[in-house]
Amino acid sequence: MAKMFNPPHPGAILREDVLPALQLSVTEAASQLGVSRVMLSRVLNERAGVTAEMALRIEAWLGVERGGRADLWLGLQVDYDLWQARKHAPKKVKPAPTPDGLRAVA
Repeated sequence: MAKMFNPPHPGAILREDVLPALQLSVTEAASQLGVSRVMLSRVLNERAGVTAEMALRIEAWLGVERGGRADLWLGLQVDYDLWQARKHAPKKVKPAPTPDGLRAVA
């Protein structure tokens, strides 16, 4: 398996790229997104993840044509979460027996 890089938290992308490009404060962005400043700050400071609801808010806020696709933001969160989980993955997992006729999930 190829070694993965440490993917960025989607909050870091919002904090470092999106808000500066839009010249918005956290308070202004939170208002436009329809969330509290505290909620948005938690995402921006990587203390909370992008939920499906937040991803839909980002999609409505930025628009699909400007990189706001909800599935893109959720994918970024999943990539980040999976990378973090792999760093702390359990070492001893007993593989399940392979019954006859079991197909691999693709």
